[in-house]
Amino acid sequence: MISVIPEIGHLALLLCLPIATALAVLPMAGAAASWHLLQRSGPLLSSGLWLFLAVAFACLTYSFLHDDFSVVLVAQHSNTALPSYYKFSAVWGNHEGSLLLWVFILASWTLAVAYLGKSLPPDMHARVLAVLGGIAVGFLLFIIFTSNPFERNLISPPLEGNDLNPLLQDIGLILHPPLLYIGYVGFAVAFAFAIAALIGGKLDAAWARWTRPWTTVAWLFLTVGIALGSWWAYYELGWGGWWFWDPVENASFMPWLAGTALIHSLAATEKRGVFRSWTVLLAILAFSLSLLGTFLVRSGILVSVHAFASDPTRGMFILLFLAVTVGGSLLLYALRAPTIKPLATFKLLSRESWLLINNSLLAVSLAVVLIGTLFPLVMSALDLGSYSVGPPYFNKLFLPLMVLLMLFMGVAPYLNWKHNRLTPVLVRPWYMVSIVALGIAMLAVALLSQRYVTQWRFGAFITVALSSWLLLMTLTHAGLKARRFASAKNSSAWQGLASLSRSYWGMVVAHSGIAVMALGIGLTSSYSVQKELAMSPGAVADVAGYRFVLEKLEDVKGPNYSATIASFGVGRLSDGTLVKGLPIRLQPEKRFYYAAKNVMTEAGIHGRLTRDLYVSLGDSLEDERWAVRIYVKPFIRCIWLGALMMAAGGLLVVIDKRYMPRLPVRTDAPSDTVASKEQAVV
Repeated sequence: MISVIPEIGHLALLLCLPIATALAVLPMAGAAASWHLLQRSGPLLSSGLWLFLAVAFACLTYSFLHDDFSVVLVAQHSNTALPSYYKFSAVWGNHEGSLLLWVFILASWTLAVAYLGKSLPPDMHARVLAVLGGIAVGFLLFIIFTSNPFERNLISPPLEGNDLNPLLQDIGLILHPPLLYIGYVGFAVAFAFAIAALIGGKLDAAWARWTRPWTTVAWLFLTVGIALGSWWAYYELGWGGWWFWDPVENASFMPWLAGTALIHSLAATEKRGVFRSWTVLLAILAFSLSLLGTFLVRSGILVSVHAFASDPTRGMFILLFLAVTVGGSLLLYALRAPTIKPLATFKLLSRESWLLINNSLLAVSLAVVLIGTLFPLVMSALDLGSYSVGPPYFNKLFLPLMVLLMLFMGVAPYLNWKHNRLTPVLVRPWYMVSIVALGIAMLAVALLSQRYVTQWRFGAFITVALSSWLLLMTLTHAGLKARRFASAKNSSAWQGLASLSRSYWGMVVAHSGIAVMALGIGLTSSYSVQKELAMSPGAVADVAGYRFVLEKLEDVKGPNYSATIASFGVGRLSDGTLVKGLPIRLQPEKRFYYAAKNVMTEAGIHGRLTRDLYVSLGDSLEDERWAVRIYVKPFIRCIWLGALMMAAGGLLVVIDKRYMPRLPVRTDAPSDTVASKEQAVV
């Protein structure tokens, strides 16, 4: 019996197009004509769009879970032997399904703005929803006419599917794309607020306050998504690396850099009325780079483990959509730019100047990544030869910029808005913190060099010193700020700490996360130990103070694969002698997937905050020997811990009481005392 569920899903998808078109047109027309009935149509249309997309997504999910191989997409990317949780993630483990997820998440963001943004002025609310509706129209056209996920093969449907790409048969696929897309698509909200403000001519502090929480939520989801993708690549690919400067990795990193600059620029616009032009351009840039990432992944011009192999004509559709979106928004900005004037002034020695420097460094860093990513593609498109831009380029240009950025991040919180006198600035605790950070770095590098029997690593010294300096500067500022609150209210230090706002604590946690991440990057890059060798059962390898013993090999069968599992016992060495036997167990696998006929590596990892022990199997050799890679990676988990701390900082900013839904407050040109006492600096 042929199921009609795919047809229901396809019909629901088709109905979304007129709804999205109405959402793009009616509220905008209502705002232009001050027709309140049309202005208020946005929430209802947003609900309809979300509902029909939810039906379409549910129908596609049903087809995957019930092995409906008459649906071409299911036949290409699923299999009866595939576990049900991978069948579920297979819904977006392909081009068409991931696009449906993309537009469904867009509809979810639109629905959230429709009902959580009701405190916005009606005309602004209507314009924001209309812009989001216009974006939905573009992607729905793309899906319906070039990437239909419900295409059927009713004449001769296969009895069995091709299976999901083995690389994607992992919990990482279940979590990574949705989180990444929530971040990607979330920047559409910041873009919509910017376009709505340009149309309405209201780029004031209230606009920045409305935009800031939505942007921060998108940024924190993108942060978690990128970190999860890094972790997934680390344990799944078997290379022992956490970042490869792959073009598709860069495609998600570039919007993150633009988004990081945007949330800082929004803070300055909200508090002081400055950087309004800069903020609008960053909002346009962040979403444009999200669209660029979509183009790179789906155009067929990239060869990457992350990219979808798609028809280049689909890439041309996205490129055209990108050109219309970016070109139209920049044209609108050019028309409105003469009316965008700063509402306040500031001196060179001020927090505004430092934020401007930080954002400039982020913009230059973004340009470095963008050029390195697009240069090979442009040269190939112009038939000027084949070029490859790899880690040496990015490391030489990107890392020095990050060093400067961290230095300015440590200083900026100590500066007041508008201006500072030079003498108080010079007596800040920078010197003492710098001395302590240098001492920590010297001690840490000496101990690590002795532990890993290697020479003094200057790069590690700089990393530890800089990370310690940023962390200590950030925490010291929190302590001084809390002490000032406690003195003013004659209360305890703990009460002073509790008096600090959530948004301030968000800054503290996020900046501390940057320090922790930088520490992990620097130490694992300087002290990682790698050894490649051939091992058979009973073989022993001593690596970086650990003894690895290959105890046995065994063959097992999984639900849709067969595997060879190597069991390693690992123990700590002291003067060449084992300490407490072999208490650690690692079990790397080599899997063969039946349907796809692919061979995959599953690494064996034992992790602690201070180090990872990592073993992966290579090819089978003669005499029961196997090629084996063994890694000892110090402090690599600090990379992901730092990313989670940054996301937690963003969450603290979002739940600050100032950004909870409320009636809008008219904000005129800010005075010199716009920053409240709570936000003033010690």
